[in-house]
Amino acid sequence: MYSFITINVKCPSCGDSLMDRTFTVDNEPSIHLSIEAGNRKGNIRLSSIYGSFNYQCDVSLKPEEIAIFSCPKCKETFTGDTKCTICNAPMAHLYLDAGGKVRFCTRNGCKNHTVEFEDLSTALSKLYSDFNMDGKTAPDHVYVEKKSIPTEADEIKEIIETGAFLQSYCPYCKKSLIVGDMLRLKVKTRDYGYLMLSPYLNVFSSKSTIFLPEDIVLSDVICPHCDHTLIMETPKCGQCGSEIARIAISARTKLIDFYICSKKGCRWHGLSKEDLNEIRLDDSLEW
Repeated sequence: MYSFITINVKCPSCGDSLMDRTFTVDNEPSIHLSIEAGNRKGNIRLSSIYGSFNYQCDVSLKPEEIAIFSCPKCKETFTGDTKCTICNAPMAHLYLDAGGKVRFCTRNGCKNHTVEFEDLSTALSKLYSDFNMDGKTAPDHVYVEKKSIPTEADEIKEIIETGAFLQSYCPYCKKSLIVGDMLRLKVKTRDYGYLMLSPYLNVFSSKSTIFLPEDIVLSDVICPHCDHTLIMETPKCGQCGSEIARIAISARTKLIDFYICSKKGCRWHGLSKEDLNEIRLDDSLEW
C-alpha cells in the first residue's frame, strides 16, 4: 500500500479549491488558508499529506493559542460547532474533493484531526485509482517530468528507474530502514523525532512526527536502530550546499551508498563516483 496519501480540499462556503500548487509543504501542493491569531492576521499553508502536521505560516503562533481559519477568497471562517475531544477547542472543517470532510483542531500544537467520507466505497476507489495502492508503484503526479535519453554508456549500466522501490538499510548496522512502505529516519532539530520519506525513487513526499519548517537544515539524521549518525562531513549537497546523509540501498547483488540532502525540501540525491560507473539513477536531479 502506498503510504503517503494526499488530500485535496475545497472551501465549504464558496466551493473553490484551497490547494496551492505553487507553494509546497512536504514536497506536495499545500492547503492555503487565511489565519487570525489574536490581532495578527496572515496566511498559513498546511501539508496536504494526511498524518503530517507540518505547515508554513507568516504570523507567529503562541503555544496552545487558538486560531481562526478562513477562506482566502470568500473570507468565510471554517470553525463549526464541533469541539476537540482532546483539548475542547473549536474544530475547523474543510470539504474533501472525494466527498466528505476533514476536521482539525484550531489550537496550536494539538494534533487532533479526523476525516469523514460521505461514501466510503467511492472514496476508497478514488484512492486506489489515484495512488495505485494495489502495488509498489508511485503516483504519476509526483514523477519528475524530464525524461532522459539513454546513451551507449547507459546500456552497460544498471538503470534504477523513476518510481522504483528502494530497499534501504543503515550503512552501519545493516538493518532495514523501511517500515511499512516508508523509509523511516530519526532526525534532530531542537527536538528528536522521526522523518518518514517515500522510498520510491524521485517521489519526494515526506511527513514527520515533529514540526519541520520548509528549508530547515536538520541538525542530525540518525539510524533509528543503532543511533549512528548518517550525516557526512563531505561531500556536500550538489544543489544547496547543505550536509548530506548516507543510507544504503540494494542494487544488483550488493548494497550501494545513496545520498540525500539534510535540508527539508531539497530534492538533491545521488550516488558515489565509484557506483556511477555501473549504475545510473533515472531522471535524477543531479545526474
